[in-house]
Amino acid sequence: MDRHAPHDFTAKWAQQDLGEVVVSAKEVHDRVCELGNQISKDYAANPPLLVGVLKGAINFMSDLMRAIELPVEVDFMAVSSYGAATKTSGVVRIVKDLDVDLVNRDVLIVEDVVDSGLTLNYLRQYLGARSPASLEVCALLVKEGEQRVEQSLKYVGFVIPSHFVVGYGLDVNERYRNLDAIYTYVGEA
Repeated sequence: MDRHAPHDFTAKWAQQDLGEVVVSAKEVHDRVCELGNQISKDYAANPPLLVGVLKGAINFMSDLMRAIELPVEVDFMAVSSYGAATKTSGVVRIVKDLDVDLVNRDVLIVEDVVDSGLTLNYLRQYLGARSPASLEVCALLVKEGEQRVEQSLKYVGFVIPSHFVVGYGLDVNERYRNLDAIYTYVGEA
């Protein structure tokens, strides 16, 4: 088996904590390719700076930038609003800031999951104050019915039920990020 091909193999060490597959590895792969194609068309004249939100978006960012057929640049931010919990605290803390200047740049925030929308709203304001030419969002997942803040998302991978999920970069206490598919989490936090 090609270890780089999308598959839904669940590691034995994780099985007791995982519920149903919410998004299969193939669905993730196919949708990321579609998003990359659309971003390539939309930004053909001005390749964007991709701003990945660590750590959850790392798998998505890695695959997405390879699916974009433009000379994109990347940078990363780390924010915290969950800690070790499975629900957002609503308090956003910048853990790592960007290294590049955003003035007059087309910026695309690459986010793993939008639930309450509070973190994303904070990031938009924080980055928007740095005078980018444009500031848009590409979110892999949006949790249905969880938004406390109205969001305008240019690119969305999947709208999912309001369950806590892991896999494909998403974690609980730094575990499960290396699973190819996205699963409901049924273990204890």
